[in-house]
Amino acid sequence: MSAIPEIRPEQSLELLKELHILTRDGKLNQDSRRKLKQVYHLYQFIEPLLAEVMAQRGDLTLVDHGAGKSYLGFILYDLFLKSRGSGQVFGIETRAELVEKSSELAQRLGFARLSLLNLSVGESIASPELPQQVDIVTALHACDTATDDAIRFALHKEAQFIVLVPCCQAEVAAVLRRHKADSLAKSALAEIWRHPIHTREFGSQITNVLRCLLLEAHGYQLTVTELVGWEHSMKNELIIARRGAAPRGNARERLTHILHELKLDDLRKRFDY
Repeated sequence: MSAIPEIRPEQSLELLKELHILTRDGKLNQDSRRKLKQVYHLYQFIEPLLAEVMAQRGDLTLVDHGAGKSYLGFILYDLFLKSRGSGQVFGIETRAELVEKSSELAQRLGFARLSLLNLSVGESIASPELPQQVDIVTALHACDTATDDAIRFALHKEAQFIVLVPCCQAEVAAVLRRHKADSLAKSALAEIWRHPIHTREFGSQITNVLRCLLLEAHGYQLTVTELVGWEHSMKNELIIARRGAAPRGNARERLTHILHELKLDDLRKRFDY
């Protein structure tokens, strides 16, 4: 049993130290206790998906896009896959130094089925280093269009589940700003994004609405909720998509209509797949 009640008995204390959840002397302070609570909160959303795939196939492949320091991949492996004889996690990251550091940690911990790959999304879609069948795709705080890259990958692989916590959606806001004067002249609704802070927040909201419509057009059933307790970030919208529903008939039409109404036609190619 762990000497610290908040930590699950099966957890790697060395990993928690590397992730700065435990202090170097193996203790929890107020900040690290909050981080641990956040880790478990996110895990409670993903664990049932892992269990469902494992029950169906006796195996699973999860790909985490924009992995960064592979925080999510390590936690999922430690809490779920470490005690099982099958299942693999891949972390995809474009920064070679982070991939190298995470790979060294995975080797040191004996996490043999956790692989970190230095690839772009485009490269990962066709890479022989990844299996053809991918069950779950995650993207946790992958900035701006990196979330859309993860969606594109997931759709290509026909992933059963997609788990997204979007972050820093700047592209739509930039287009809204570019056409703001024209929009204000034509519609009172443009007041919704007239002020810069509203432009940013409305742009973020619309980005996620468009992503949801795109996923529904491809036959995914969605749960959109708040990642409660994620106090360190205001970007705490959680989108969980399950493949297998009938494609929503008017989803693509409504997506196109929203783009046109908000003068976001420049972005049509981004959502046209």
